[in-house]
Formats: sequence, C-alpha cells, structure tokens
Amino acid sequence: MTEPTQPQGPESHYDREPSFSASAPTQAPAPAASAKDAANPSWERATLEKLAFAALAEQKSTRRWKTFVRLAWLAFFIALAWIGLSRAVPAPDKSTAHTAVVEIKGEIAAGADASAEFVNAAMRAAFEDEGAQAVVLLINSPGGSPVQAGMINDEVRRLKALHKKPVYAVVEETCASAAYYIAVSADQIFVDKASIVGSIGVLMDGFGFTGLMDKLGVERRLLTAGANKGLFDPFSPLSDKQKEFAQNMLDQIHSQFIAAVKAGRGQRLKENEETFSGLFWTGEKAVELGLADRLGNLDYVAREVVKAEELVDYTRRDNVAERLVKRFGAAIGDSAMRALHTAPALR
Repeated sequence: MTEPTQPQGPESHYDREPSFSASAPTQAPAPAASAKDAANPSWERATLEKLAFAALAEQKSTRRWKTFVRLAWLAFFIALAWIGLSRAVPAPDKSTAHTAVVEIKGEIAAGADASAEFVNAAMRAAFEDEGAQAVVLLINSPGGSPVQAGMINDEVRRLKALHKKPVYAVVEETCASAAYYIAVSADQIFVDKASIVGSIGVLMDGFGFTGLMDKLGVERRLLTAGANKGLFDPFSPLSDKQKEFAQNMLDQIHSQFIAAVKAGRGQRLKENEETFSGLFWTGEKAVELGLADRLGNLDYVAREVVKAEELVDYTRRDNVAERLVKRFGAAIGDSAMRALHTAPALR
C-alpha cells in the first residue's frame, strides 16, 4: 500500500520555526567575566565590598550636609534672637537741638512696654543727651500697676533735678489712674479737649464662687500655714476682718497716689470732693479743675514750648521676635495669669 501524500499548499504555521520581530526587545547577554576575574574566584565579593563602601560614603556625605543645614538654621535663629532681643535706643547727633520723646502707651505693668524698667531706661538716655532741650512723656494709657507708676514718677523727679531739663506730659486719648500718677511728675500737662484724664483711685478686683460651689455640692480643700494665707482665694469665703484689712491697704495706696498728685500739681489743683473719688473727665474739664495745664499736642509743645521742632523718639519698643512670641500665645498666657492675680491696680 502506498502512504497517503500530504496535500500540497501553503505551509501551515504550526510547522514553521518561530520567528521574532526585529523590533521585539531582546535580553542582553550577561557580561562574561574576564580572564583575570575568572582566575580570581573572589571578584564578586570585592565588587560587593566596593559598592558597600560607596554607599557608606554617600550616607556620610548626606549626614554631613544635613548637619550643616541644621547648624546654619540654628545660627540664623540665634542671630535673629540676639538682634531681636536687644532693644536699642536711638543715638542722635548730640550737637543737634531736639525734643526728646518717650512714649507711655498701653498697660503700665512689669514686663510691658510701659514698665518702669523700659520707660526709666529710655528717659535716662533722653536726659543724658546734650541735644535734648526737653523731655516729653507722650501718654496714652488706662493705667496699671501703682508700683511701676511710682517708680517712674520717682525717676522723673530725680532726673529733672539732676539734669535741669524740663519735662512735659502730652496726653493723647487716655491718661487715667497709674498713667496720671506718672503725668503729675511733669512740669506741665498738655491734653486734647476730648482726652480722658483722672481716675485717681485704687481698685482690687476678683471673683468669688463659694455660693455656686455650695449649690453644686463642691467642697473646697485648701490647706494653709497661716490664718490669712488663703486671702482672696476665689473658692473660699472672705471674712469681715479680711475685707477690712484689704480696704486699709487700698486706702494707704490711695493716700500715696493723692500725695503724688498734690506734690506734682501744687496750687494749680482746684480740689473738690470728687477730685480723688476715682472719677475722670475730658481734657477740657481737666484744665478747668487744674488736673492739666493747657490744650496742645506733641508738635505744638515741641514747636511753641520747647522751641525745638525736631523730634527724637527714645522709646523702647517691641522688636519683631517679641511681637511673634506675643502673637503666638505668650501674651495670652501672661494675661490669663494676671487676671487671676489680685494685686492692687490703678485703672
């Protein structure tokens, strides 16, 4: 029998050898080891060691760069703090006649811009300047600490006697309580007709929660060594004896305030039953009562009274770093602590 023959025709694709397109990717052959590497069986180990050392060197370089960057930033912030925390007082040309200005603005308190530390330092610089013909206290403050105000008052009188230079107080919006305590140390007080002047009194404020605690059934557990150590604790009752003690202390501070006003104003003061009651008046009325001398602003005093129109500001101000600290909460915390403090205040 004869074997059947295959049909003639196009060759089936199953019978063809597989072919690849010229564009298809091909795997590159692995590099063959050189004859020298083949002769040395540890060449792979040496290559790995070289790679490891190179990686370590790169890591060290990266760490050094990071350390440098961090030290650079640290140096920058230290320099910023050094510049920011230094409160420089301007040093004008001593040969030029001018009117020295020291601002007293905001609350008068320790650590504030209107603290005795900063105001007195600025005043000393102003008095010691040979070109300063007079010193103007530019005031816009509702008051504050009687201690700080008293320290500034004493320093103004000392510097006036030492340097024989006049001092003028110029009131902007407000000169009340502790601010007026300072103003009476000046030779003359100038106000705007609508300024608020006076409030010669002392207060001590706080809160008491004893009634609320009784209603809520809350027991206050306060242990003290000393019968009056818990005086003004807001969660403890205040006895009549403690009230009397506090009132006597306020009356004594009030008497010191009144003495400073009388010493500063002298015969110009037209005293009546309301003068030292804590009331306040407009600048126009304050002139009538002898609490102020004349109407006038800073430019008027420099031009017409001191006769030196050039103004040089000696005020020590908040620097950029301090403003940032206050903005991000330091001032809020400080204010909260002062709100809980019950020290007497002239405001």
